[in-house]
Amino acid sequence: MKKLLLIPALLFSGTLMADNYKYELSPMLGYNFAEGNLGLDNDGYLTGGLEFQINSADSKIAPEFSLYYAPSVDYTTSGSTNILRGAFNGVYTYDKLDNWTPFAKAGLGIESFTTNKAGNDDRLFFDAGVGAKMNFTKNLALKLEAIYMLKPSASHAGNADSNLMTLVGLTYSFGAQAQKEEQAPVVVVEEKEVVAVAFVPLAVDSDGDGVVDADDKCANTPNNTTVDITGCPVAQDDDNDGVLNTLDKCPNTPAGVQVDAQGCKINPDMDGDGVLNAQDICPDTKPNTAVDENGCPATMTLDIKFENNSYKIKADSLPNLDKYAAFLKKYPNYSAKIVGYTDSVGAASYNKRLSKKRADEVVKMLEQRGVSSSQLSAEGMGEANPVADNATEAGRAQNRRIEAQLIHN
Repeated sequence: MKKLLLIPALLFSGTLMADNYKYELSPMLGYNFAEGNLGLDNDGYLTGGLEFQINSADSKIAPEFSLYYAPSVDYTTSGSTNILRGAFNGVYTYDKLDNWTPFAKAGLGIESFTTNKAGNDDRLFFDAGVGAKMNFTKNLALKLEAIYMLKPSASHAGNADSNLMTLVGLTYSFGAQAQKEEQAPVVVVEEKEVVAVAFVPLAVDSDGDGVVDADDKCANTPNNTTVDITGCPVAQDDDNDGVLNTLDKCPNTPAGVQVDAQGCKINPDMDGDGVLNAQDICPDTKPNTAVDENGCPATMTLDIKFENNSYKIKADSLPNLDKYAAFLKKYPNYSAKIVGYTDSVGAASYNKRLSKKRADEVVKMLEQRGVSSSQLSAEGMGEANPVADNATEAGRAQNRRIEAQLIHN
C-alpha cells in the first residue's frame, strides 16, 4: 500500500516567528517648557497626552498618532489659553538595553490655541523626541520621553517658537501580530509496511573557514584566514616582516622596514590619532578626535572662560590664548574660525548676540598676540549645537564654550 508521510527535511518541521504586539496605547502626563518669545509663562505648564502606535514585524519604524492638551496656560501679559496639539510621527525602536527599550521619533504636528494672543496662532510644527520603555508585565510598561517642538513664527522677527515637553506614562500593548510559519516539505514514500524516518543533522561551519565544526580543531578562526584540513590557521607572513598574517595589523609593510609586534613600522603615534609623531604637528590631540593629514583637529574647544553675562575674558584663560596664538603664528598655512556658544538660559536672540561678541573678543586677543587678521574669522551660534544637558549647571557650563575650527589652506 501507499502512505503519505510528513518527513522533516532537517531537524524540525516548522518554526514560528516571535509573538509581538501590534498596537500600543500610552496615556501620558508631563510638563511643557515654552521659549520666551511665545509670550507664555516661561516657568512652563502641565500637559496631558494620549499616544497610539502601530507596530509591524516588517519594519522597525512604526507610525504614531498623538494628542496633547494643556488647559489654562497663562500669558505673560494677561489672560490665558487652552492649547491642543496633534502630531504624526515615525518611531524607531532600538534593540533592548538591559530592562529598557530606547526609541527615537520625528514628525509633524499642528498646534491650536483657544485664545490667539502675542502672535500665537494655529500652525504646523516640527517635532523630534527620544525616550525609553521598561516592561512591568508582558503588555504593560513604564514610558519616559522628551519631545522638542519647533514652530516657524512669522510674527517674531524670523525666530521660531519652540517647546520642550517631558512626559511620563504607561504603555499598554495589545493585538498579537500575524505569525509567520515555515513549513517543511512533503515527501511521498511508497512503503508496504513500516517506514523508518532518520533525522539528518546539518553540516555546520560556525566560523566559515570551510571546515565543518565536527572536524574543526580551531573553531573561532578570523575571517579570510587560510586554514589547513583541521580548520587551524596556516602560518603565513605575506610581507615577510616576521609577523604572521593573523597578527599583522600592517600587512603590506615594505621589505627591510623595522616593525613592532603588530607588524607596523616603528614610528610611534603617541596620541593615537593615526598620524605618526614624525608628521604630527599637533602631538597632544585628545582621543577619538578627527584630524587632518598633519594630525590637527578640524574643530577643538578652547578653554576660554568669560565674566558672567559678559564677553570679557577671565585672566586664567589667557595662557590658553597664548598657546593657540603661538600655533597659528608658527603655521600660517592654517586659518581659524572662532565660534562662540552659550547655554540655553535667556532669550535665544540675546544669547546669539552674546556668543558673537565673545567670538569677536577672542579674535581680537589673538590679533594682539601677533596672529594675522587674514587667518581669523568669528561667528556666534548662541544656544545651537549643545554638547551637554542644559538642564544641569555642569551641562550649561560645558555649553558656554569657544570652538576653533582649523582650516588648512
